[in-house]
Amino acid sequence: MKILSKLLPPLLFATLSLGTSAHTSDSKLASEEASALALKSEFLQTQLALGFSEKEVETFLATAKFDQAVIDAMTKPWEAKPWHQYHPIFLTEKRLNAGLDFWKEHEVTVSRAAKEFGVDPEIIIAIIGIETFYGGYMGNYPVIDALYTLGFYYPPRATFFRKELSNLQTLTKEERLDINNLNGSYAGAMGFGQFIPSSYRHYAVDFDNDGQRDLLNNPVDAIGSVANYFHQHGWVEKAPVAIPLTMSAGLPSDIQVWAGERIHYQASDILSPSVSLAESIDLDISQPALVVELEQELSSDYWLGLNNFYVITRYNRSPLYAMAVYQFSQKLKKAHDAL
Repeated sequence: MKILSKLLPPLLFATLSLGTSAHTSDSKLASEEASALALKSEFLQTQLALGFSEKEVETFLATAKFDQAVIDAMTKPWEAKPWHQYHPIFLTEKRLNAGLDFWKEHEVTVSRAAKEFGVDPEIIIAIIGIETFYGGYMGNYPVIDALYTLGFYYPPRATFFRKELSNLQTLTKEERLDINNLNGSYAGAMGFGQFIPSSYRHYAVDFDNDGQRDLLNNPVDAIGSVANYFHQHGWVEKAPVAIPLTMSAGLPSDIQVWAGERIHYQASDILSPSVSLAESIDLDISQPALVVELEQELSSDYWLGLNNFYVITRYNRSPLYAMAVYQFSQKLKKAHDAL
């Protein structure tokens, strides 16, 4: 009973211990908690295999609590909005001006990161701006609560988030982070660039060489880490990202709008007499490509997404997110070049 009582919230443990279920809701609650208990036991074994002691795991989980707000936010993401409602949230003059100020303040660091990792500087600035408004909104959810809730009580992606919870325990040990003062998004992302624990561990860099990879308080490390993330995922400097399409008819029946899968088309598969580029550009039509649909109020716009567009979606799988980052980056570049 020791592990059972430690891993379950007291009220829910009492419900299970009594074994009473007068109502359907009680039965459902008991079933969910029984499932969560089994997953927590598996999690314990996983962490033991990584070298943590049973006491360390129990102490780690004891600091976490279920948060219904996390589930609510996960089931109603901004990316579920149509494009005409989504993009005005991010492509604002206020964010643009903040981005230019951030770029100016960290000009040397951004230039060094762009050169070292081969990533266009406007993309680095755009990501940090879209994610946290340059550190202004890093999230108020305790990271451990978010990952605990999603890892044990959100079946659609529970396996993924339990892995992130596992990475979080390792990360806090590696980087000496205070788990009790670690806040982020409802999905457990944190810092200027909103890295989930596994990304923090694998892609964060100590860009100012002070001995710590600090993405929570250090914009220099954040800039270098965002650049490294894009480099590691295959960004090609100065290569096109996305190009608007003109269509005289609908998409060919054998071409589907991109929905998160790996790229399996070439540009030559998509372009045809009825589907053409809206602007003249010298393009290698043998390169990987996808079709992005942006839902407007009365119709849809279509874009040809290329490798770099796909790389942005490695940061966030949503095509709307990737397009917002790209379009914002272009506004940033134009304004910055004009300074």
